[in-house]
Amino acid sequence: MGVPVAICLAWALALGCTHPLTHSKPEAAGEGPPHGAELPSNDTDLAELCADEGGFDAATLSENGSMLFFRGEEVWEISAGGARPQRHPLAQAWPELGGPVDAALRLQRGGQRGLYLFQGEQVWAYAGGQLLPGFPRRVGDEFPGVPGGVDAAVECHPEECGGDTVLFFKGDTVLAFDVTLGVTKARAWPALGPCGAALRWLGRFFCLRGSSFRRFHPLSGEVPPGYPRDLRRFFIPCAGPGHGHGHNASWGDDGDRCSQAPFGALLSDDAGRVFAFRGNLSFQLETGDGHHPWPLPHVWPGVEGGVDAAFAWDGRIYLLQGSRVWVFLSGRGHRPVLGYPRALQEELGVSRADAAFTCPGSVHLYVIAGDGVRRVDLTQTPRVAGEATSLPHDGVDGAMCTRDGVFLFRGADFYQYPGVTQLLGAQQPAPPQNIAARFFRCPQ
Repeated sequence: MGVPVAICLAWALALGCTHPLTHSKPEAAGEGPPHGAELPSNDTDLAELCADEGGFDAATLSENGSMLFFRGEEVWEISAGGARPQRHPLAQAWPELGGPVDAALRLQRGGQRGLYLFQGEQVWAYAGGQLLPGFPRRVGDEFPGVPGGVDAAVECHPEECGGDTVLFFKGDTVLAFDVTLGVTKARAWPALGPCGAALRWLGRFFCLRGSSFRRFHPLSGEVPPGYPRDLRRFFIPCAGPGHGHGHNASWGDDGDRCSQAPFGALLSDDAGRVFAFRGNLSFQLETGDGHHPWPLPHVWPGVEGGVDAAFAWDGRIYLLQGSRVWVFLSGRGHRPVLGYPRALQEELGVSRADAAFTCPGSVHLYVIAGDGVRRVDLTQTPRVAGEATSLPHDGVDGAMCTRDGVFLFRGADFYQYPGVTQLLGAQQPAPPQNIAARFFRCPQ
C-alpha cells in the first residue's frame, strides 16, 4: 500500500476535520447544509424522491453525522431533528469527481473522520471538505485486494468486527478489508445478496437495494426476521399512505432533538458513548452518528414503551422499565443477555427507580426515587440498597455520571455536580442548564 489508510486519516487531522465537506466558507454549527450551494429542494422534489422506486448509487454518513444518499449527479442530505432533506449538486461539494459515485465510505480513526468516494477504478479521499494529497488513487493501491467498481462500502469498528474493518460489496461478493493489516478476505453471504449501497448507523449495518433495505450482522451476514423493509419509512422522511416517517411526523416532539420534551433516561457506557431515551425512541449522542432518533425496540430488542432509568456497568447496559430490568452487552450491537427481563427487586434490590447512574471505575450504583438516592454495591449477591439520602431536588427524570461529573435531568434542564460527594452534600440545586443546547448542540 503506497499510503496506508491510517496515514490518510492522519492527514485529515492536519487539515482539520471540523470543517464542512465543501471548499466554501464553513458555516456555524447547526446553520445550513455542509455542502455549500444546494439545488432547490421543495415539496415536489421530496414527493418525487418518495414516489421513486429506484435505489441510490451510494450511502454513508458525512463527517458531521448527516446521512448522505447519492443518486446520479446529486446527493441528498438528511440531518437529525426533523429538518427537511436537502438536495445538492454533486459537483458543488466534490468538483474533482466529475460524475456519479459507485460507493461512499466514512472512516473514523482516533476520533477523526475521512470520507472516501469511489468511482470505477479510482477512489477520492476528503477531510474537512478538502481533497487529501495524492488522490485520486487506484482503489487497489489504497485498499489492497479490493477491485475497482465496488457497489458499496461500509466501516466496521473493532467492537463489531474484531478490528478496524471496511466491508466492500461487489455483486454477490463481500470483501472484508483489515485497515490495520492491509489484508482483504472474501466472505460468502448468500442470505444477504447484492447491496447497491451500505450504511452503518447506531452500531447497526444496513444493505440498501432499490427502495428497500435489510439489516445484517457484520461478521456473518445474517439477516434478522422482518426484512426487507421500505427505505422510505425509516431513512427518507416521506409522508402519505404507507410512508409516515417519524422524524418529522408521527414522533412529534419526541423525535425532535431540539424540542424541550423531557427525557426518561440518559446513560454513558464504558466507552463513553451517551444514549438518551425519550418516549419510545432512543438517541445516540455519539457525534459520528449525529443525533438521529430510532424506535426503541429496533435498537434495544424487546424493550418498548419507554425507559424509566438506565445505567452501564462491567460491559453491560441496564434499562429499567417499571418493575423490570433488561440487560444488554455493551459494544456488541446491544445484544440482549439471556434470562432478561427480570424483576427489578430481584436484580438490584429496589422496587422503584426514577433514575439511576454509575460513575466510571466505580462498583456503586445510585438509584434515585423521589427526592432520595440509595446506593447499591453491584458486586454483592444478592444486591441490597442502602438507606436513602435526601437530594436537593424533589424529583428527576434521569441521571448520568461521566468523567465530567454527575448530571441530573428534569424537564428541559439538567443540573451538573462535580461528583457524587458534592451531589450528596448539596443544600441547593446546581444552576439549571439546557439539555438540548448542551447535549444536542441546539440553539437556545
